Amino acid sequence: MEVAALLQVIQGNIPIPAMQAAMGLRNAEHFRKAYLAPAMTAGYLEMTLPDTPRSTRQRYRLTPLCLQRQRDLKGKP
Repeated sequence: MEVAALLQVIQGNIPIPAMQAAMGLRNAEHFRKAYLAPAMTAGYLEMTLPDTPRSTRQRYRLTPLCLQRQRDLKGKP
């Protein structure tokens, strides 16, 4: 449920603070554990700079797998 809510706010490449703000969440640790980590583990989100995960320029985007599943769900009645 948390992952689905997170995926709805992702538009393009987005940093963590923007995702949290869009969802109305303040606690960064909770956000990472309950939302971000499960989405990445499931293969729905990826880092734009995977070699430097702590970069201030780090952004996250939907994976091709996630985009395909979203298209599939929209096509179902």
